[in-house]
Parts: sequence; C-alpha cells; structure tokens
Amino acid sequence: MIKIYDFPHGARGLRATWLCEEMGIAHTFVPVSFPPDGSYRALNPFGTVPFLQDGNVSMSESVAIMFYIAQKYGPSDALPPVDDERFAKVLQFTLIGEASLSSPMTPLLAARFGAPDDQKRNWSAIGIESRLKGTVDRIGDELGDREFLVGDGLTLADISVATALRIWSRGVGQDLPTTLRAYCERLQERPACKRAMAAHG
Repeated sequence: MIKIYDFPHGARGLRATWLCEEMGIAHTFVPVSFPPDGSYRALNPFGTVPFLQDGNVSMSESVAIMFYIAQKYGPSDALPPVDDERFAKVLQFTLIGEASLSSPMTPLLAARFGAPDDQKRNWSAIGIESRLKGTVDRIGDELGDREFLVGDGLTLADISVATALRIWSRGVGQDLPTTLRAYCERLQERPACKRAMAAHG
C-alpha cells in the first residue's frame, strides 16, 4: 500500500493524497514531526516532505509523486495520454503550481513565521510577493470562467495549482482574486479533496 509522509496540516503532500482519493487508490497518511527526526531522515535523507513509499519505490517531490501515481495506477482522466492535445497544458500547469507558485512561497513562509518583525517585509520578500501576485493573476486569466484549467474535468494541473493557491491564501495570508477563490472553493467541495484535507488535519 502507498504510504504518504507529510507534516500534520502539511501543504504540498495534499497533492498526493488528493490524487489517490480521486483515483480510488488505497493509501496511508503518515504524519512527520517537525523538525523531522532521525528515523524519518533514515527513510528520506533530504528530510523533506512529502515523501512516498510504494513497495520498493521511495521518492520525494509532490509533483513527481503525482506523475508516478497517475502513470503507475492509471490510466486516469487526471493525466491525459501524451498524444492528447491536453497533455502539454496539463504538464505545464502542473509544474507551474510548484515551480512558479509553491516553491517561491517558501522564503515568504519562512519570513512570515520565523523572521524578526523588522525583517518580515525585507526587500527579497517584497520582490517575491510582487512576482507571485502577477503569476496568480495570470492563472486567473487562464482559468477565465471555466471550471477547470484544462479541458472539462479535473487534472493534475488543478490539483497542483489549487494546492499552491491554498498555501498562498492560508499560509502566506494573501487574498485570492474572486475567480480563483471560487475555483478553489469548488474544488475543495469535491468528496476526494475533503477526504484528503481531513487526513492531513
């Protein structure tokens, strides 16, 4: 059975758990202490979360984990075939959710929760925040009045981007544009997403 390790109330690990729920794949959520202890680092020397174990397979990085699950346990509507015209866009926006959204938020979260008060709004934080706001707005433009980012159904792109927008809103403390707020609220009403969020606490 798949094991997904993450911090309680973790952020990026939601991607893997949510996808498992959408695909009906049996899995177990394993909470990780913060900071990770030696037993966890013995499993994952990088000490990062989320982390997946599936039989002899062990891997980190939430987006890589999603692609692994979708390809090993698919086919799934969440990941169109490579020769489907939707595939390229799903790939692009799945990576945007991490590389252009979640990853740049890490120093903002560190500053918000760990920096002295006089350093929380430093030059770097202000610059990163400004760039992220532009990326969020661009995603809103891309979504428009559609229900999903790509095609007519949920894909990895939605799971990746919606998880990042949740971090932007709840973790960084930024307001979402009306369109994206409604988008996230719709996705979070999906039974699979509700189950995944409940597992993470």
